[in-house]
Amino acid sequence: MPVLPHEFRDPSLLELALTHSSTGLDEDNERLEYLGDAALDLVVAEELFRSHPDLREGDLTELKSHVVSRTTLARAARQLGLEPLARIGLGLRRRALPASVLANLYEALLGAVYLDGGLEAARAFTHTTLEEPLALARARRGTANPKQELQHRTQQRWNELPVYHLLESRGEAHARAFLVCAQLREERFPSAWGRTLKEAESWAAHEALLVLRERERA
Repeated sequence: MPVLPHEFRDPSLLELALTHSSTGLDEDNERLEYLGDAALDLVVAEELFRSHPDLREGDLTELKSHVVSRTTLARAARQLGLEPLARIGLGLRRRALPASVLANLYEALLGAVYLDGGLEAARAFTHTTLEEPLALARARRGTANPKQELQHRTQQRWNELPVYHLLESRGEAHARAFLVCAQLREERFPSAWGRTLKEAESWAAHEALLVLRERERA
């Protein structure tokens, strides 16, 4: 059992947080995920609000979206060792858990921490488990722009620009969604959805940056 940055007074909350809805059990972690999502938004929003008194609401929102993205939360869940502990249905046991399920586990666990120890416990848990993405967000100045950052990195290192590919679009004119990936040379990075092409490209650039930063740390 990995050591979590919170000691539960009520261990049943931890067990419930690790119980995914795919199990089909009467009680699962969906309500805790809802609570954890709200707690995470508050803690991260407060941190960025205090760290960046110069940024406007839109820029703060974009910074926050990077910290609480599915990819970031899934990585935190893996680092916490939640995957082998998760109670999941048979359909998910044949392969590695997708990022969406891992992010669900993280948020549910945070919800359980909040119920067990209150907002201060949830804040401490978030700061510990998301230390690196929070530090990156604190260090940002001006508008958060992943496309600009990716372009700068690729030009500086390889003297090449990334290319964005539209892979899929869904929905009616008033509710469209676009799936885009960034490509550099022969490599395509993980794709991302957005409500507009611009938003999808921004998220695709964010996914590419996560991969590149991971390689730099290796």
